[in-house]
Amino acid sequence: MDASVKPHDRLAQYLSDDMDAVNVLIRKRMASEHAPRIPEVTAHLVEAGGKRLRPMLTLAAAHLCGYTGDHHVKLAATVEFIHTATLLHDDVVDESGQRRGRPTANLLWDNKSSVLVGDYLFSRSFQLMVETGSLRVLDILANASATIAEGEVLQLTAAQDLATSEAIYLQVVRGKTAALFSAATEVGGVIAGADDATTQALFDYGDALGISFQIVDDLLDYWGSGALGKNVGDDFRERKLTLPVIKAVAKADEDEREFWTRTIEKGKQNDGDLEHALALLKKHNAMEDTRVEALAWAQKAKSALGVLPDHELRQMLSDIAEYVVARVR
Repeated sequence: MDASVKPHDRLAQYLSDDMDAVNVLIRKRMASEHAPRIPEVTAHLVEAGGKRLRPMLTLAAAHLCGYTGDHHVKLAATVEFIHTATLLHDDVVDESGQRRGRPTANLLWDNKSSVLVGDYLFSRSFQLMVETGSLRVLDILANASATIAEGEVLQLTAAQDLATSEAIYLQVVRGKTAALFSAATEVGGVIAGADDATTQALFDYGDALGISFQIVDDLLDYWGSGALGKNVGDDFRERKLTLPVIKAVAKADEDEREFWTRTIEKGKQNDGDLEHALALLKKHNAMEDTRVEALAWAQKAKSALGVLPDHELRQMLSDIAEYVVARVR
């Protein structure tokens, strides 16, 4: 892997013509003749400089499977609309004030605008899906949309419950993050007419990549340097029970469990609590164990690519999986 050019940048360069077409389509479809606030709110997030990884995965999967039509562009835009809609809704649910280092839409406008514009983008995404004429594509993306919502609702009940297990955490992650990754890669293969083994491999790659991506994100909240647009310990302050804490709680003695109950379940946090939480994570090797798990999922993603056609895009997708976990190697 060439360290001088990041894998997602290499993928973006390879897919630049298609991504230009996706961006044109996104701008066209997020327009509204009657409600100018819709493109205002959407543009704030769409133009915020995200990596557009999910739509690129759709384009890459289609090309990898030899697709020569133009429906992959509509599907890539669909995936980005679904992702943007979930971000708008998430920021309202989480009461977030910052996204990608910028003020969130709900902070600049209001919660009502964020929720309703998110709904508009979901509707637009379904219009684009239908235009491909593929019931199977519609089935995959509709299921993914439902799974994302289900994962978010599950997180509401699980996030501050110390009884939350690693299995439930994985279910949440599969819902809120991995479902769109796996749908993005799978529909690329489906629209190209790939066989079942190939589309399953693309699904497995996206699923494992999404899980690894979210585990790394959760780990860096305790281990990072604010590079994600949030501060170290934001998840702790927001009382989110992520994998590092779940692992520490599983090994906690009575006093430690009382600490986690007070800070996470009851939300009574004092000065020095974050430092104590970090000390407990270190004591029980929770961050290192979480890191190992993230690496294992990244390896699963890479292994899934083995049955796919020999193509430079296959190597790029493998490098993407490597890059996701490079920050915690």
